[in-house]
Parts: sequence; C-alpha cells; structure tokens
Amino acid sequence: MRFVELSSTTMGALLEDDLARASAEAGVALTEYFVTDRAKWVWQYRVNQLTSDPGCAGWLTQMVVAEPEGVVVGYAGFHGPPDEAGMVELGYSVIPVHRRQGYARAILTALVRRAVAEARVRTVRVTISPDNTASLATISGFGFVEVGEQWDEEDGLELIFEVPV
Repeated sequence: MRFVELSSTTMGALLEDDLARASAEAGVALTEYFVTDRAKWVWQYRVNQLTSDPGCAGWLTQMVVAEPEGVVVGYAGFHGPPDEAGMVELGYSVIPVHRRQGYARAILTALVRRAVAEARVRTVRVTISPDNTASLATISGFGFVEVGEQWDEEDGLELIFEVPV
C-alpha cells in the first residue's frame, strides 16, 4: 500500500467534480467516491488548512493505493501536524467495494507507524461514531482506549479514543 499526497490543485479539481483533471494531477485513477458530498467536505477543509498553513501538507489526507494493483481504495491521513501536546488525530475512509478486505486495518497500521516515527508525537487519537461498528472493530488490538466523547458538527456524537506512542 502507498499513500499519494494531494495538492491544493488536485483537491480543487475534486471540488469542481473534475475527476479527469484530479486523476491526472494525482497520478492515480479516482472514482465518483472522491466527489461525494462527504469527500468534498474533506477536500474543502484540507484546502483551507493548506492555504492557512502550507507546512501541514505532509500530515493531511492522502489517497490510499493498493499495491501491486495500483487501485485507489480510499483516503486517509491526519487532521493536521502534532499539536502543542504532541497529539495527532487520524482519519480514514475506504471505498465501499473495497471494505472488509483488510484495507482499513492496513491504513491504520501505516498511520500509527507514521505517528510513532515522528519524535513530536506523543498521542494518537481517533474519533468514531458509536454506531460505526466496523471502525470500532478496526481499532481493536491497537491499544486505543476510550477517553471521552464529543459532538462534531459534521458527524454528530463521536467517541474519542487515544493511544500513547
């Protein structure tokens, strides 16, 4: 599996429903999954982050490509670089046709490894809807502990899980 970083130009093309241009910019074939309302919310949020802080680029959402097939199976990354307490929050989304094939667990493994490799990171966080049994099952075995809950304007009630690195 490999991750493909997205430029503001690529995300802009996705926001304009231009899959051909976004695919050409990213160098991978993207599908309609990447221009859904949910995905476009992510791209807009990330473009705004990049505009205000170009240095956060390597931490943000990237395309996930299964190898050796070269098929994009989803997107994943962090919500930003480590904060002042050394915390990073991760997120991932797997295209429905590729779910239940181990990609979410592989993505989670890769993101946690990335966080562990960064000296500034002390804690990895993930927030999950209490109804999302698939994601709750995915994080089991990674040492995440429920530390609270929050209300997210986009996603509603979320359980907060953290693991020290």
